[in-house]
This record gives sequence, structure tokens and C-alpha cells, in this order.
Amino acid sequence: MTLYEENHEGTLQFSKSFLTTLGATYALKYTINAERPNGGSHSFPSGHTSAAFSGASFLQKRYGWKYGAPAYLAATFVGWSRIESDNHYFHDVLAGAAIGVISTYVFTNAYTKGIVVTPFVGGGTYGIALSTTF
Repeated sequence: MTLYEENHEGTLQFSKSFLTTLGATYALKYTINAERPNGGSHSFPSGHTSAAFSGASFLQKRYGWKYGAPAYLAATFVGWSRIESDNHYFHDVLAGAAIGVISTYVFTNAYTKGIVVTPFVGGGTYGIALSTTF
């Protein structure tokens, strides 16, 4: 989506949030090394779910619910499928979703075209800032 919109700032924001998601997910996977329901290792948190929710929350935060709602439905399906296939427990999926969403919300802001009006207050000063993109 960022490439389609020629949105270089969005590409950078997505990269930061997705790499943070992956870093946090795999740091926890290898630190905790929880057993999977099927007997495998590195269950907590779900990497598939964290990646899916990172993408979904990025689309929602950057471009709105028009793109975010279907993406969240798809991400939810990914999480459900990980539980249904005995690869993860519910708490693995919930943690993966939280990591994906939180890392996106740290690095991403809404994409705007046209004029943006931003109110500000600080140090006894009140006002608005106007900005635009070309």
C-alpha cells in the first residue's frame, strides 16, 4: 500500500514497526522457549499472528478502517488457524496480536493528503499548526 501510494514515510514507518514486531516476537520465543500444544518448541508468542496483526494494524492506523477492517479479519483468521492447527495456545496468539498492534501504534501515524490542522498547547501558548504535503 505504501508503494502504491508512493508514501515513503509510510514505508519507513511500516519497516520500523514490522522489524520491532519481529525482534520482540523472536526475542521472547527464544528466551521463554515454551512448548507448543503439538510438542514442538518456541510456542510463545505466535510469530504468524504477530506479523499478521502488525500488518493489519498498520493498514488501519495509516489508511483507516476501510483497509484495516478486512485486514483485521484476515489477521484474526491467522490467529484462529494457529490455535486450530495445534501450533499455539490462545495466550500465544493473544500475545502475538498485542505485540503486532503495539509496535505499529508506536511508529505509525495517519496518512493525510491536503491540509492538516493540528492544535497545540504548551508553555502558556495556544494555537494551531497547518501543514500540507506535495
